Amino acid sequence: MEIRPATTADLDAMWGILQAVIAAGDALPFSDDFDRATFESHWSGGQASYVAVVDADVLGVYKYGANYPGRGAHVASATYAVHPAAQGRGIGRALVQHSLVQARNAGFLAMQFNYVVSSNAPAVALYRSLGFAVAGTLPKAFRHARLGLVDSYVMHRFLQPRGA
Repeated sequence: MEIRPATTADLDAMWGILQAVIAAGDALPFSDDFDRATFESHWSGGQASYVAVVDADVLGVYKYGANYPGRGAHVASATYAVHPAAQGRGIGRALVQHSLVQARNAGFLAMQFNYVVSSNAPAVALYRSLGFAVAGTLPKAFRHARLGLVDSYVMHRFLQPRGA
């Protein structure tokens, strides 16, 4: 597997992955009205985007950048998506690990995920295994396609030694 910066040539594959993950209605807060133009501005404008390539196929994507500008710019945030047919093959873990290195090298102090769906057990377990902790719970914040209203978590971990 290769993880590399996304290019405009990857946009169709990236869009396909996000559409598939959004359609499942169980992991990302975007709805069916998340269109191609919004995707392109969200995923290729201003934040660093990367793709995971296996045998010449783009199977996973992530983007990261400052969680907030100004006084919150020392904390990074990221969004990940792995094509449903490729889940369970370690692509998500590789993407998260890659993003942590990129964020640390870019000088971020911490990584925070603002919206982790509590019922997405594989993602929650992955993030916990990589040192993230639940910093807060947003009650019934996500409309799960099958389960109805479920909680979302804010998850956080430091990237640099405290006080750095």
